[in-house]
Amino acid sequence: MPRTSRIVLPNCSHHIIQRGHNRQVVFAADEDYLYYLENLKEWKNELECKIYVFCLMTNHVHLIIDPGEKVENLALIMKRVSGRQTRYVNKMEGRSGTLWEGRYKSSPIKAGEYLLACCRYIELNPVRAKIVEKPEKYKLSSYRYKVGIEELDWLDLDPFYVELGKTKKEREEKYKKWMRETVPDGEWEIIRQVVQRGQLTGSNRFIEEVSKRTGKRIEFRGQGRPKSME
Repeated sequence: MPRTSRIVLPNCSHHIIQRGHNRQVVFAADEDYLYYLENLKEWKNELECKIYVFCLMTNHVHLIIDPGEKVENLALIMKRVSGRQTRYVNKMEGRSGTLWEGRYKSSPIKAGEYLLACCRYIELNPVRAKIVEKPEKYKLSSYRYKVGIEELDWLDLDPFYVELGKTKKEREEKYKKWMRETVPDGEWEIIRQVVQRGQLTGSNRFIEEVSKRTGKRIEFRGQGRPKSME
C-alpha cells in the first residue's frame, strides 16, 4: 500500500515525533543529546526554520518546527539532523544500519491555543513517563528556557507565547501557570493520535481551510478546543 502523502504547510508549526528503530535507544549518554541539539541548531539556521519546542527522550524526539516559506525544508532538516545522528552513533558504537524508524510523524498545528496545547504535551512528556516530577527538572527539553531557568539563544518563541505578556518575566510566569493547570480530559490522547496519523491539529475550520488550500480531502476525528489561557 502506498504511503499517505505528508501534509506540510508554509509558515506553519508542525509537531514532529521521530522514534528509534524498533524503539531502540537513540541517546545513551549526555554527549549524544548535545550532539543532536548542536546539529538541530546548525540546520535550523542554515534552512531558516524556526524551532519552538524540543524534548529529547531516550528513544525518541519531539519537536515543533516551522519550515518557513519552503515546505521542503521540514523534511530536509529532519533528514540532515537524523542522518548525522545515525552516523555519529554508528561510529561511537562500531555498528552500522539504521538508527531511526523509517518515517517521522508530523502534524501541522493551528496557531494559538492549539499550538500551546502541543507545547504542553511535549514538555510534560518526561513527567508522563515518570522520569521527573516537574518539567523544570528535565534538562533536555525547551521548558527550562521558556520559564527563564536557562538561556538558549537559538530557540524561537512562538507568537502565541509572546502574546502571554508584555515582558519576558510576565510571559515566563504565565507559561508556568499554564503548565500547572489541569489538562482537559482527552487532550493528550487526541494530540497523540493526530500526530501518529499525520492529521491536522486544529479546529474544523482549520481543517476545511487546509483542505481547500491543498486540494486534498483531509480526514478529521473530532478534536476539542484547548482550554483558554485567560
